[in-house]
Amino acid sequence: MNSSTTLSESPQPLSNLVVLDLGQMYNGSYCGMLMALHGATVIKIEPPTGEALRLRAGSPGAKLPLYLVNSGKRSLSLNLRSEKGREIFLDLIRKADVLIENFAPHTMEKLGLGADLLLKENPRLVYAASTGYGVGGTFSRYPAMDLTIQAMTGTMATTGTEESGPMKTGPAGADFLCGVHLLSAILMALLQRGITGRGQRLEVAMADAVIPSLSSSIAYYLGMGKDPPRTGNRHSGMAYAPYNVYPAVDGHLALFCVRNEHWSDLCHVMEQPELATDERFNSIANRVIHMDEVDRVVGQWVAQYTREQAFEKLMVRQVPSAPVLSVSEVLHEPHFRQRGSVVPMDHPIMGKLLVLGSPLHLAEVPALQPQPAPELGQHNFEVLHELLNFSEQQVQDLQAEGVLGPKD
Repeated sequence: MNSSTTLSESPQPLSNLVVLDLGQMYNGSYCGMLMALHGATVIKIEPPTGEALRLRAGSPGAKLPLYLVNSGKRSLSLNLRSEKGREIFLDLIRKADVLIENFAPHTMEKLGLGADLLLKENPRLVYAASTGYGVGGTFSRYPAMDLTIQAMTGTMATTGTEESGPMKTGPAGADFLCGVHLLSAILMALLQRGITGRGQRLEVAMADAVIPSLSSSIAYYLGMGKDPPRTGNRHSGMAYAPYNVYPAVDGHLALFCVRNEHWSDLCHVMEQPELATDERFNSIANRVIHMDEVDRVVGQWVAQYTREQAFEKLMVRQVPSAPVLSVSEVLHEPHFRQRGSVVPMDHPIMGKLLVLGSPLHLAEVPALQPQPAPELGQHNFEVLHELLNFSEQQVQDLQAEGVLGPKD
């Protein structure tokens, strides 16, 4: 039933799974897309008006984020606030292996579709919930989005400079970190089901998924007994030098010497080998003490070259470094095209489009090629007919009654 493949022909690891995806925005939706790209039949269930990403204002391009994180799914529009909508949902639950939702805590209970009821209807179900701060605890009642999670977890406090004040990160890191952790928890629960024969409810909080990424900043606090400063492009724990982004002739270059050997190699690349044994710079600790001077020396060298020229010289000695690429450069970089990180697609509405592939590379079962994300309710009949044996007339009646969409 998956729009990317059929069960009979697919060797994909998740090809026997039926996933009901109530995910909205990025978090739950990305988790569901990864499952679809590895063979699961993923049914995206949305209210008749569509989920939040469909409601973004502006040009047709405003909906592009929805197309990026919903490839390979089928769409069912269903009014879960109606009695018939809930009945249909329960019928689908009895056929499903996994349910994904990232609503606010207790939303499903308020709809009369809480985890206890669903697991009673289908004891093999893996009920996967993603929340902002968890179901219990003081913070659980707070609305949570990527921005607020960054604020509440120390991410913003450690991003930017002392002059800039707290800043959010460029990417929606909280959403996507949580989506990947949610997938991990689902796969563990499915393995457990293989042992016990029973499903279970699981939960991953965005905040919990983000906090480990602050390990360098946490280590600074534990070691120094005070909050780490906002260090801009320097190491967040102020534990390495050089560790910075340096202006080049045509942009910027990031550079990081992890070991003393890297520093020695860098000094040879810069044609200043004597700096490798200079007592100011001959150890990680000494370079940190003289961080400003390290940055001055490295910055002067990088400034002579274009990004690519400096990078090529550094790669001769494998000094950890990289040109700072723009989003457009990333999307058109052959390496990422070859890896399938971004995939060209002829989209039925948007035309030529780049979408996201799976970052999970299994040697014997490559991920499926992304297929266009569905339009709202595009597969209403197919889903209800194939899973629940509904007739075309029954589906038309549900549409007219407002169960699948606005009343006619």
